[in-house]
Amino acid sequence: MASATTDGSSDDLRTRTQQSPLASKRAQQGNTPTEANRKGRFGGFFTLGYKEGFSQWWANVPAAAAEHAVLSYVPYLQKPPTHTQTGSAPPSANGSTISVSDDPNKEAVPIRTDSLTDPYGPRQWNSELVKLTGKNRALNEFSVERLGESKDQNLVMLHGYGAGLGFFYKNFEGLSRVPGWTIFALDLLGMGRSSRPPFRVHSKDRQKSITEAEDWFVDALEEWRVKRNIDRFTLLGHSLGGYMAVAYALKYPGHLNKLILASPVGIPEDPYAVNAEMPDPSQSTLANEISQDQEVTTEHTNSNIPDAAKTAGDNNNFLNARSKGQKPDHKDHDNPNSAPRKPLPKWLTYLWDANISPFSIVRWSGPLGPRFVSGWTSRRFSHLPPDEAQALHTYAYSLFRQRGSGEYALAYILAPGAFARSPLIRRIHGVGRQMVSLNGTSTSSVAVAQQRRENGLPVVLMYGENDWMDIAGGYAAEQKMNEEKERILQTATAQQRSSDRGTAKCLVIKKAGHHVYLDGWEEFNEVMRNEMEDVSQHARRDHMPSKGAYP
Repeated sequence: MASATTDGSSDDLRTRTQQSPLASKRAQQGNTPTEANRKGRFGGFFTLGYKEGFSQWWANVPAAAAEHAVLSYVPYLQKPPTHTQTGSAPPSANGSTISVSDDPNKEAVPIRTDSLTDPYGPRQWNSELVKLTGKNRALNEFSVERLGESKDQNLVMLHGYGAGLGFFYKNFEGLSRVPGWTIFALDLLGMGRSSRPPFRVHSKDRQKSITEAEDWFVDALEEWRVKRNIDRFTLLGHSLGGYMAVAYALKYPGHLNKLILASPVGIPEDPYAVNAEMPDPSQSTLANEISQDQEVTTEHTNSNIPDAAKTAGDNNNFLNARSKGQKPDHKDHDNPNSAPRKPLPKWLTYLWDANISPFSIVRWSGPLGPRFVSGWTSRRFSHLPPDEAQALHTYAYSLFRQRGSGEYALAYILAPGAFARSPLIRRIHGVGRQMVSLNGTSTSSVAVAQQRRENGLPVVLMYGENDWMDIAGGYAAEQKMNEEKERILQTATAQQRSSDRGTAKCLVIKKAGHHVYLDGWEEFNEVMRNEMEDVSQHARRDHMPSKGAYP
């Protein structure tokens, strides 16, 4: 690993305030929105014209068709499989409508690509709705498996808030090149094209209500794992999916080979972990998610991050170097010369506490909905070819229009401003250190004499070079986990020390923002392949391959 620079740049990286690049107005081409060039107070923000917005609202493209269109951009997969058991019809105005179909004719037929048309094949691609117990509980799944070879490793991918598995379309092909791996992407329960049962929290206790909201997602993931007959797997989560991945690792220990968190939400203890000096609300992290132009992000080099932190490190040219044993300095908020904390707008706090999601506004706005969504998609996908950006816009709008469900968990998990009500920094050191039964499974009713502690878990945190999420929080989490490892190994036996697998590292993807898997997808895919191959090497070394994917 390359050593940190000696001029203090490593410390600067750990403590720096995240700065979003200046937003630019991209000249639109082809079939992408043109309203950005029109005059008016909001004309440059909501880039889709009124006429185009009305046309899209009237077309009412079903979510299944929109997902299919996005996945058609996966290399070597011209006609992706797409089940139509959910999202096959336009959203209904009736909020109680159950839109899960049991019609076998709506199931997808797996698609195989051979070595003649697919240089990394043969591979099999499948789309399936996995039914869970209870009323209207099912997860939308897209999978890729390699054919003609032994498959003993599994990667599970979780998307962020309000998104869907189609956002990983740049990653499926690249990640499924690794021999011995099956790739699964899931829509979180109540999001994407998974079923959308009514979301309810019953507890009046603050901490219990947070736990209920987390369990809504992680219990569904665990039930999916059991139904797929997967013993152990590598879990990748982006943003809210990263938060839930940590919650899963803590509640259901013993089933992960590696945990990869891509720009996870919810790590910092307080707002100063993201911004030492609180900006105006219009410059908050949530605003950056909407206003940050990805065409700038993917071409912009962040001068606040030293080049040494974006080159060699951890045996990977894309990973950042750092000095071990140094504590991140979070003293900026104690600086008496720093600006006072500026509160969020009262209207935002009111809407947040009232659990009115941004997608509710899209649903209520009728023909204006596509135009509202374009304010986000035109910037978020501005670095992509116009046809792909348009497909993603249609896909996002089709998901945002779906019946509200899992989105209502957000107000219980995050406070206004996107800071966790139960920050992961208080809990993440327990990942890979939970008590499990002697056979390695989760234990809640097993006698103490039949329990053992997990022997650690490799954890990777990834951030974009221009990420508005808290990179300093990632370094703080890395330090917390490494300190916990040192504490436990102080009283461990020689055998326990040699078998401990706990590691933590924080990586930076060059010229990427919050959506690292999409902004810097080539670099992201290479980093991921290296991490996956590392899991395979450890499995071969231990002669304990993971249980394979479902038959």
